[in-house]
Amino acid sequence: MHVVVDRIIQKGRGCMNRDILNDYREKDDKILLAQVLDKIEMCDNKNKIEYTDFLDLAQIELVQKFINKLKIENYIFYGGFEQAERKILVIYPEKFNATVVEKNLSNVVKIIRIQLPDDLKGKYTHRDYLGAVIKLGVKREKDTLEKVGDIIVDNDGADIIVDKDIVKFLSENLSGLTRFSKSTISVENIEDLRTVQIRKEEIEIIVSSLRLDNVISELARCSRNKALDIINMERVFINFQNETKKTKQIKPGDMITIRGKGRFFIKELVGQTRSGRTILKVEKFV
Repeated sequence: MHVVVDRIIQKGRGCMNRDILNDYREKDDKILLAQVLDKIEMCDNKNKIEYTDFLDLAQIELVQKFINKLKIENYIFYGGFEQAERKILVIYPEKFNATVVEKNLSNVVKIIRIQLPDDLKGKYTHRDYLGAVIKLGVKREKDTLEKVGDIIVDNDGADIIVDKDIVKFLSENLSGLTRFSKSTISVENIEDLRTVQIRKEEIEIIVSSLRLDNVISELARCSRNKALDIINMERVFINFQNETKKTKQIKPGDMITIRGKGRFFIKELVGQTRSGRTILKVEKFV
């Protein structure tokens, strides 16, 4: 595996960049960042826009810090809509600006739209649509689909944001699955993405302290040990940055994302119970 990593690193932009990669211990991180270097180099050499596969929240944080080290300014993360969790990194030449680049990404990012028949409306969840894509054999890496962005689910179907490279494959094969055999499958431009409805549900949780592991246990409705597992598996993000320190103190204004469980905004500290436990008002994104 080290041979593969070294081979990819050799394709980078020079000694400085190879030295930077030596700061990272994880092989997957090195491979990803070496690929980012390749995109930067190709953008410089060919004077054209380059982009990565879709990145998850942890990868976005890693890449963001990396390109900051390199002092790269001409880039954006793009997922089709502002609140998207999965985004591509777009590197562009200095002659362009971010607004122009984003307007031209319709050639890169597309929508696979699934319209359900009346008898199936409201019956499928995000998991059903994601499962269908995986079942068709789209490459899966570390619980993420490299060519697939967010999936916007509505009562009558879903919009699956995808890389142009798999549009033809998905559009031709999704209808072959039993669950979508009566559905209408179409390819749409990213500008026509169905309205992303962000609904919030206000809840209150009671915690023994504002430590991250206590808060995660309540938000995810799991045991303390399970909450620690979730944190250690790097599935927790505070203000869109990965957090693995269980003793991290949570405060009002923090946005907490738990992969597989949802997103939560810590709205306010309500007070304390008679036993001294803390009551938090939380907005849960539904």
